[in-house]
Amino acid sequence: MEYFCYHRDRPDSLALREELLEEHWSYMDRYAKELIARGPTFAADGETPTGSVHIVDLPDAATARAFAFDEPNYQAGAYRDVLIRRWRNVLGRTMWDFPGGSEGGNRYLVIGFGEGPAADPGLPSVQDDLIAYGPLLSDDGGTWLGTACLLRAASPDEARAVLTADRYADVEVHDWEFGGRR
Repeated sequence: MEYFCYHRDRPDSLALREELLEEHWSYMDRYAKELIARGPTFAADGETPTGSVHIVDLPDAATARAFAFDEPNYQAGAYRDVLIRRWRNVLGRTMWDFPGGSEGGNRYLVIGFGEGPAADPGLPSVQDDLIAYGPLLSDDGGTWLGTACLLRAASPDEARAVLTADRYADVEVHDWEFGGRR
């Protein structure tokens, strides 16, 4: 089962995140085979971290929660909250299989929080810049709760446009980059 995890940074936690960087990477290395995508999100300045995305294939919800809450930054208090949702890998690949590679262009995380009937259940018409894409689901996989995607786009507005306008209660767009050891 695939899970989308988004750890949001607590304000003024940058020093703590920097202190724990090697612990975080070592922890994620233990899940290398299960990771579909990973990487930090940033504030508008492009440098200040605001969170960390992990899309991971794990056996069940309990294992996904353990993955998210045992993470060193979470344990140390660097994150203010965590969003964990079942997710379906509509593209059927990992971010490392993205034909556009990890360099060049702006990258974004787009999270659409569902309202009403499911929106955007299939792939958008423009797929070349999609890195990861899929619905956010309830733990049993039966209820659509939104959509999350990672993509390359020219601007935040272009990234937002990948989701159908007026079909979500709220949509967040975050600057994002491929994660892992540099």
